Amino acid sequence: MTRQRRFKQIDVFGSTPLRGNPLAVIMEADGLSAADMQSMARWTNLSETTFVLPPTDAAADYQVRIFTPDYELPFAGHPTLGTAYALLEAGLITPTSGRLVQQCGVGLVELAVRSPQALAFKSPAAQVTPLPEPVRAQVAAALPGGQIAHRAVPQAVAMGIRWLVVKMDSADDVLAVKAEVAALSNLLALSGCNGVALYGVHPAGGPAHLEVRALLVEQGALVEDPVTGSANACLAQLLLQQDFAGLEALRHGYQVRQGTCKQRNGRVDVHFTEGAPWIGGLCHTVIDGNVVF
Repeated sequence: MTRQRRFKQIDVFGSTPLRGNPLAVIMEADGLSAADMQSMARWTNLSETTFVLPPTDAAADYQVRIFTPDYELPFAGHPTLGTAYALLEAGLITPTSGRLVQQCGVGLVELAVRSPQALAFKSPAAQVTPLPEPVRAQVAAALPGGQIAHRAVPQAVAMGIRWLVVKMDSADDVLAVKAEVAALSNLLALSGCNGVALYGVHPAGGPAHLEVRALLVEQGALVEDPVTGSANACLAQLLLQQDFAGLEALRHGYQVRQGTCKQRNGRVDVHFTEGAPWIGGLCHTVIDGNVVF
C-alpha cells in the first residue's frame, strides 16, 4: 500500500546551492523493505539516497540506511551530513549541546551542528593498507595525464567504503588526470577498492589547501563524484597516520576544493579534535515535499 513520505533533496558541501553533491532523503522510511529502498534509490538515480528509521541504539538520535542505485552502503559522508541537515530543518531531531548521533552500518557516528547550515561528522576509524608493489605499476596506466607523486605510496583506506588514495605532484596534476576506464576498473579490482581518491596541494594563496577528485567505475562507465565526504575522511585519516609527512601546515586543519572538473564548487572543511578528523561543509535544501510509494 502506497503512502506519502516526507522527502527532501539536499545539496551537500556546495559553496552555494547547486554547486555540491545532491542527496535524496526519505525522512519517513518505516514499513519499507530493503528491496523498496533499493528501488527508490535506483529511481532517484543519485549517487546516494538515504532512508530514516527510528534508532535501535538508545545512544542514537536516528538511524539511517544509505543506498546507491545498485547497493547499500554501511557509511558515506555526504549522506551523513545531508540526512542530519534534512531532519534538523524539518524539526524531527534536536541536537544536544550542538551534537547529534547517527546510527548506520558502521555503528554510531557523531555530528556537530556548527550553524543552521554547517555540519561536520567525526570520521569513523579507518584501516590503512599500502598498495602492494605489483599493483602499484597499474596506477599510472589507470590515471594518465597528471604526474603522480611517486614517493608517496598509494594507500587503500577503508571505513565501510574503501578508497585508494593517490597523491599527485600538485593540484593542477589532479585536474589534469584523464582516467582510462578499463585500466581503472582493473586497478580497483586488484586493490579491492570502491574508487580512487586523488589529491594534490594548491600553491599558497590558492582557492583551498588541497584539490581532490573521486573516480569510480560503475557498470563499465567512468563516474566522478562531485564532492565526497568518505573520500575526504579517508584522506584525513591517512594524513593523520602518516603524521602529515611533508604537509605539516595541514596539521591543525585544512580546506579541500572538489568538483572542479564537474563544474561544481565543493568545499570540505577538515579539522582535528583530540586526534580525530572532523569533516564539515554546508548544506542547502533544493527540493522539499513528499514522495508517494
